[in-house]
Amino acid sequence: MSADTSKKVKPFLKWVGGKGQLLNQFESLFPKEYNSYYEPFIGGGAVFFSINPKKAHINDINKTLVQTYTNIKKNIDELISGLKKLEKEFITKDTDARKKFYYSIREKYNLLTHDDFDRSLYFLFLNKTAFNGVYRENSKGGFNVPIGSYKNPRIVDEENLRLVSKTLENTKITSGSFVDAVKNAKAGDFVYFDPPYHPLSETSSFTSYSKDAFSKDDQIRLRDLFIELDKRGVYVMLSNSSAPFIQEIYAGYKQIPVYANRMINSKSSGRGKISEVVIVNYQPRLSLENVFEKDLSISSQYQYQ
Repeated sequence: MSADTSKKVKPFLKWVGGKGQLLNQFESLFPKEYNSYYEPFIGGGAVFFSINPKKAHINDINKTLVQTYTNIKKNIDELISGLKKLEKEFITKDTDARKKFYYSIREKYNLLTHDDFDRSLYFLFLNKTAFNGVYRENSKGGFNVPIGSYKNPRIVDEENLRLVSKTLENTKITSGSFVDAVKNAKAGDFVYFDPPYHPLSETSSFTSYSKDAFSKDDQIRLRDLFIELDKRGVYVMLSNSSAPFIQEIYAGYKQIPVYANRMINSKSSGRGKISEVVIVNYQPRLSLENVFEKDLSISSQYQYQ
């Protein structure tokens, strides 16, 4: 079952490490045909919405994120109504009043449980008004990102939210481990992994794409799962940093470099193009020679086996 591209649905969140900027490079790397689609680290869902699969299972360890997807799927009218009220109240205030309003919503958000409807509502509001759309929690689990400096943020995009709701109709949504998320994947299905990235070096503070703490042991567990799915006949695609450790543990699989902009850094010198790697267990739509011709910036340091 190939993707349904009849409607142009977009991610509804700003999400650090989102794959929107890489979609033009990813397009030729997806399998030609597949049955069900699985994405165990859904995040902002750029790849999911881009291919718009007819049948899917998405998952994330962030329970509030998953509950928000669920509320968009099941309670879209109530969600849009609530967002419109928040948008109107926020936009009509001056700068100082906006700050007071933002921090009051942040405080309310942190007092709610993951399954409270208003937490999803506030989650969406904070995502559009917080600094750079960053999602970060303190040691106690409280969202602590400061307000962003947006003059006229679009807090509610009703048309797209309804498209998202429609897209999610035939999608199973869960919050659990990445292992459990793909336990039902069968031969001919397509799994895309976008885990928290391994640091580029053992001493680097590579945090641009890190969503949660993800250890070396976790990366090994994910690699073992990749191999298991490969043996089942599942099409598997995985994104990660181009760290030597990642290249080593996936030796024997096709490793295709792509380049992304590093946007989150306190120093301008720390921003710019960084190399990432896409690992697949199948032949991409384009041959490796054609990938070169499409200028996906393939580096000679990578080995194809």
